[in-house]
Amino acid sequence: MFLGKEYRPVRVVLLGPPGAGKGTQARTLAKRLGVVHVASGDLFREHQAKGTELGQNAKTFMAKGLLVPDAIVIAMVLERVARPDCAGGVVLDGFPRTLEQAKALDRALGEKGLDRVVLLKVSEEELVRRLGGRLICRVCQAPYHRETAPPRVEGRCDRDGGELYQREDDRPEAVRQRFRVYQQQTEPLLDYYRTQKKLREVDGAQEIETVSSKLVGALKP
Repeated sequence: MFLGKEYRPVRVVLLGPPGAGKGTQARTLAKRLGVVHVASGDLFREHQAKGTELGQNAKTFMAKGLLVPDAIVIAMVLERVARPDCAGGVVLDGFPRTLEQAKALDRALGEKGLDRVVLLKVSEEELVRRLGGRLICRVCQAPYHRETAPPRVEGRCDRDGGELYQREDDRPEAVRQRFRVYQQQTEPLLDYYRTQKKLREVDGAQEIETVSSKLVGALKP
């Protein structure tokens, strides 16, 4: 899509393993492009908080470090993308993760399709380090990290004093399992987008600002 002299992709997918920084980068990118950020992980937690059947089913798989089945993910994400606020564009974070999901997304978008797909590459050991130290507030879901972003008071959220906890799927053994499953199920997806000539790759192990800069560069034609 062109806005004035500037090329601005408005339908973007960020790919990468759990903990690659997709959420941080997707929020920043969506704000820069003036479009909606849709994160499959946020949708899962929203449904779980509301106690929906989809949410409970998703939680069972996430707690074991497994990817949520396609039927559940597709139903959640495509319903969200079909809402009016996404008509002007969207940055998808955590979806699609499988070839079936990618094809379902293409069918839903029709001729418009995606503008760009960017893969954030991060090693398994870096992911274990990142996620193994992550803590989440039970009240507001604010994230912290034992090494890089600890709370002012140990075990308590800076915002509301809520208890901080480690998600089951952030424990080292679960992270390694998630990474293996990610590799197995996502490789065909990467080939799919390479064939469409839409895939770009960015080193996600760099500093946040550096990754953001590289990401913007990867969106250019």
